[in-house]
Amino acid sequence: MKVLYIDCGMGAAGDMLTAALLELIPDQEGFLRRINGLGIPGVTVEAEKKLKSGITGTQVSVKIDGEEEGEYDHGHAHDHEHDHEHEHCHSHDHEHSHHHSHESDHDHEHSHAHHHHHTGMSDIRRIVSGMDISEKVKGDILAVYNIIAEAESHVHSEPVEQIHFHEVGDKDAIADITAVCLLMDELCPDEVIASPVCTGSGHVHCAHGIMPVPAPATAHILRGVPSYSGKISSELCTPTGAALIKHFVNKYGEMPVMRTEAIGYGMGKKDFEAVNCVRAMIGEAEDRTDVVLELSANVDDMTAESVGFAMDRLFEGGALEVYTVPVGMKKSRPGILIRVMCREEDREKMVRLIFRHTTTIGVRETVTRRFVLDRHIEEVDTAYGKVRIKKSAGYGVSRLKCEYDDIAHIAHENEMSMAEAEKEVLKEL
Repeated sequence: MKVLYIDCGMGAAGDMLTAALLELIPDQEGFLRRINGLGIPGVTVEAEKKLKSGITGTQVSVKIDGEEEGEYDHGHAHDHEHDHEHEHCHSHDHEHSHHHSHESDHDHEHSHAHHHHHTGMSDIRRIVSGMDISEKVKGDILAVYNIIAEAESHVHSEPVEQIHFHEVGDKDAIADITAVCLLMDELCPDEVIASPVCTGSGHVHCAHGIMPVPAPATAHILRGVPSYSGKISSELCTPTGAALIKHFVNKYGEMPVMRTEAIGYGMGKKDFEAVNCVRAMIGEAEDRTDVVLELSANVDDMTAESVGFAMDRLFEGGALEVYTVPVGMKKSRPGILIRVMCREEDREKMVRLIFRHTTTIGVRETVTRRFVLDRHIEEVDTAYGKVRIKKSAGYGVSRLKCEYDDIAHIAHENEMSMAEAEKEVLKEL
């Protein structure tokens, strides 16, 4: 199984994610030509090698009409009632890449806000629809943008369709988001795992005043994502980076056991005591085995309803699997073998539940080793609504399965059979 691991211990920004993933592919120059040939008006994406803290990596810059917008994250939006104010939060640590003073940065942002148009989600959809890219990548780009727009909608209490982006800012963000979505499509990992995200600490200056790090939109996007502030006083995670992580990452945690094939370092523009980079690693994960317990009990004096109730309680208690087998017992009595699979750490709990909810007077234990496919659940948007898809891979095979409840709901609502509903959903994957 091909696994992509992303280390977000120094935050996550769109340009840094782009640079880290870019280092994982063999034809980096070809990719840059492709992204620059998509026709995003006035946008040029450039990459150069940088040495930071003794580590060589790639730094990506997005230029609009030949001008680089610096460290500001352009995923921030603002509502159209505040056209005269800039909403781009920037770090209050005076370490901007162009060494402007705080006042000159502020004036620079205001001057841009006065003469640039604003673009909403409908315009973003129009721009993306005109790109010469696959429908899958278009869907990923719009899904990431929707995450940002929904966060801004929540922060500003405005409907999503009324959220507008700075023209320069949205082009910058489109370039970063499109690049990451294209790179993810090219790398095509079976699973994406990320470390907890470091947001940075301190405060940022916004049009509405001084805000804590992470900025409000970033904090909203990171709900449900493991994150922490760290010791660096700067905005390390931007809304664009947070949205990309939220969209693509399947699970969070430590780097899995894997045979690493390529490593990429995406360098930020600021310098801190620790190296300012996102690291991405891709490789084959080791096929999984683990140890489980099988707890067995024979009963011959329980009703079917009581057995069903006991099975439900065992599943609620954390059993990996519970099943029954009809057996013949002494004195020719028909009976039921109840078998429970559980983790070693759940042994005591499972034994107690078996004794509590069945009539058995003894439980047998067998220690077994099982071979398992890695699995995770993804929620995808379809024409029929959201559907949870269970994906499994390992030992040279991969498969997917739609969650029963979601397919049953679609079949019922649309007067389809289960098979028809699943076929319609799978067409969109």
